[in-house]
Amino acid sequence: MTEGPLAGVRVIEMGQLIAGPFCGQVLGDFGAEVIKLEDPKTGDPMRQWGRSLPKGLSPWWPVIGRNKKSVTIDLRTDEGRDIARALIAKADVVVENFRPGTLEKWGLGYEAMAVINPGLVMARVSGFGQTGPYSKRAGYALVGEAMGGLRHITGEPDRNPARAGISIGDSLSGLNAALGVMMALHARQRTGKGQVVDAAIYESVLTVMENLVTEYDLTGYIRERSGAVLPGIAPSNVYPTRSGELVLIGANQDTLFKRLCELMGRPDLADDPRYRDHAARGINQAELDARIAAWTLDQDIDDLLPKLETAGLACGRIYRAPDMLADPQFQARDSIVSVPHPVFGQVKMQNAFPRLTDTPGGVRWPGPTLGEHTEAVLAEVAGLAADKVAELKARGVV
Repeated sequence: MTEGPLAGVRVIEMGQLIAGPFCGQVLGDFGAEVIKLEDPKTGDPMRQWGRSLPKGLSPWWPVIGRNKKSVTIDLRTDEGRDIARALIAKADVVVENFRPGTLEKWGLGYEAMAVINPGLVMARVSGFGQTGPYSKRAGYALVGEAMGGLRHITGEPDRNPARAGISIGDSLSGLNAALGVMMALHARQRTGKGQVVDAAIYESVLTVMENLVTEYDLTGYIRERSGAVLPGIAPSNVYPTRSGELVLIGANQDTLFKRLCELMGRPDLADDPRYRDHAARGINQAELDARIAAWTLDQDIDDLLPKLETAGLACGRIYRAPDMLADPQFQARDSIVSVPHPVFGQVKMQNAFPRLTDTPGGVRWPGPTLGEHTEAVLAEVAGLAADKVAELKARGVV
């Protein structure tokens, strides 16, 4: 594996669960040295979340903990915080997702840390950001997704709002934080100074909501749940097949729709006033989808997909994990990699994305055991002698 583009960047990760640690995962995937500080007794709760595996292990931890060094420190003790300061003094980045004010209470806030490390970049991930009337509230992804606008438009129109099936708000905020870290490190090259990256979950969701707010501001239209379709974008839907599988077809441009009509044996539909342009297809979306569904229902998906692909139409199956593992595209690009694991032997997980041609990211090791790197990091980075580390460990500080 080549050296990643962030080689030489040291990150202290002080968060837990998903939002902050996903930022650390992204930075670690591309070569940063990520030192994760964990509670000596329990560690990150992600070590236990998910379906329980042998020895109480979690299938989630190998992924979100990958490429990180685990160092156990009790930050609720004075000595533990002193060790954290020593590590932060030699770091480029701190990632944290405690409730705003927690680090300040411990004497580890940005203003205090910038005194000992003026170039420090601190990524702070929280539900509502570091300022504003809601900043001190507990902020989980489900609330951020709701306030950011995602929940209201997700699901079927005749049912309550649905969730995406993953904690997308957490991951979006972690990704936003990682992007902010890159911007802040770039700015530091010019100024020599660090800064705070303030990534709120609700704003991280809001940023991907396309024109939802602007559409309301200009027209008064409030976007509602629309199930599997985007209102006015047609045809672009899932359709049934004779073999029982659903097929996705996207042909909402005029040229693509014409190809689909020819494939259906109905070239006349491309000139039909109800469907001949984007606006007309949007108005008659339900009727058009019904026509396409009647056609796809008369075909097996294995026969239909090659026809659609040959016509240059966007199409595909709805994948689950087994489909991903078997797909030749995933295999050709190593989209899923197999990583050596001390208990499982090998564990499969998604690779590091996006791809860089000269300095790609990668998975060097899965999530480490709790405290696996404590002695090494405290000696090499904090400068503590082995007997001092042993004494701190005996007292539960590390």
